[in-house]
Amino acid sequence: MIAQRVEKHLIKHNSPFYSMFCDFTHKSKNLYNHANYLVRSEFVKNDKWLRYGDMDKLLKADLEFDDYKQMPTAQSAQQILRLLEKDWKSFFTAIKDWSKHKDKYLGRPKLPSYKPKDGRHLLILTNQNVKLKGNVLCFPKAFNGFALRPRFVVLENFQSFQQARIIPGYRHFVVELVYNINVPDTAMDDNGKYLSIDIGVDNLATITNNIGKTPVVINGKGLKSMNQYYNKMISHYREVAKKMNDSDFTNKMAALTRKRNHKIDDYMHKASRYVIEYAVSMGTNTIVVGHNKEWKQDSKLSKAVNQSFVGIPQKRFIEMVQYKAQDIGLNVILQEESYTSGTSFLDKEEPVKANYNKSRRVSRGLFVSNNGIKINADINGSYQILMKVFPNAFAEGIEGVALHPVRVNVA
Repeated sequence: MIAQRVEKHLIKHNSPFYSMFCDFTHKSKNLYNHANYLVRSEFVKNDKWLRYGDMDKLLKADLEFDDYKQMPTAQSAQQILRLLEKDWKSFFTAIKDWSKHKDKYLGRPKLPSYKPKDGRHLLILTNQNVKLKGNVLCFPKAFNGFALRPRFVVLENFQSFQQARIIPGYRHFVVELVYNINVPDTAMDDNGKYLSIDIGVDNLATITNNIGKTPVVINGKGLKSMNQYYNKMISHYREVAKKMNDSDFTNKMAALTRKRNHKIDDYMHKASRYVIEYAVSMGTNTIVVGHNKEWKQDSKLSKAVNQSFVGIPQKRFIEMVQYKAQDIGLNVILQEESYTSGTSFLDKEEPVKANYNKSRRVSRGLFVSNNGIKINADINGSYQILMKVFPNAFAEGIEGVALHPVRVNVA
């Protein structure tokens, strides 16, 4: 089976190719806006949707505004038109849903908007234009010799290169290289051995199992501290910039943001890799991950905790676990985690509202069972997440189940 992956390369403002990228992405913006004007006009005047084929014909034939011909390749121009068509398709889907469920929206969905006049827009180059020659990706002649040495060419399961996406940022560009790899056609069979993960902040991932092994906690305090420092410094620099030149974002803030994003991404990769290696070492074929859609909307958290929680990309961590598991055929099941933190695993309580009693969580991160036995609160939650998916995971009894974890650092 073929799966898609992405490799990223950073182009900084001091790169000799930076100004060229600025020019091409600005032209991409011009084409997007020009095409959007045509689609909007047709929709407003005639209540018709101008589709990709019609856009392509009209813009190719436009002799007054040659935005189409200004693009580095014809294929890159076509990709922009396809992106715009997707935006309009999303608009019509939203309108249809809004007409039936107005309570879900703050107002009527708006038409796809124009990009800022002095802005830039995503540029896409397909494998028709960007060629992999040996270990080097060669870009079209219009890119003046720009080339990259991708890391994916050395992967044993590398299958093919698909496209390059040039994404504008503040004083930098990110070049995303999309490629295909071969992964197992089917996931491994259920062998009755499971891992369960409860995701948090101080404890980024609390990992339990049903095979009697000691649970593991991936330490998240370093990640939390890193994010709090970033929030603090950004707030400081924003206040200074506002006073000095009424600016909202500065070069210093951009550099700090890039550094923070890189560190967090690196941490998440190491943590997710640890999860997969741990699963393999335990001989488990299935990983259950607790998922809470309302993490970022939890207004009851204190200001300090909320800053950490909102800024730490738990969803990104889950995605990394999923695709790394897919690479080797492991199963990953996402499980909504309601009532797992306030119900007792040791008392064999089902994680349902009727059994929920949060007061049993006491200081120092402990949960007290009905018999007075203390268990790490996140361990209790992780076991309960597993029980939601596999109620018979501990059919042979829970005697000997470890109640306290080993803490590990991944960075």
